[in-house]
Amino acid sequence: MVNQEKYNNLSKLVEKLKKSEDPKRKYEYILWLGKKLKEPGNEILIEENKVKGCVSEVFVKANIKGGKLFWEGYSDALITKGLLAFLISGLNELTPNEVVEIDKKFIEDTGLKTSLTPSRSNGFLNILLKMQSQANEFL
Repeated sequence: MVNQEKYNNLSKLVEKLKKSEDPKRKYEYILWLGKKLKEPGNEILIEENKVKGCVSEVFVKANIKGGKLFWEGYSDALITKGLLAFLISGLNELTPNEVVEIDKKFIEDTGLKTSLTPSRSNGFLNILLKMQSQANEFL
């Protein structure tokens, strides 16, 4: 499980998904998060911000302010946008070290595997790995 204190936002999101037994409700929650994701400027839509291994187009970029990371992202598919929004909400305002150290087991804890196709599930992991890679560049 995710360290409650350090990863408070991520913990809350994971708990919200864990509470629901219905895969359809989990999926709807992820879609809702995707609809809420703020549209980034076109300047992030460059190759170095592109998430590899995703079926849809996904871009994510970290900016650092006061030692904390702030994320923005874009996806052309609503479900992937929701997964991106989930990770952006969960990892916003963490230090680069905290993002790098996250145990990806939290993805299993969400129970989303039953709601997502294998390629979407893999995309979720690839987005996280891209975010960790960008965080690592700030160390």
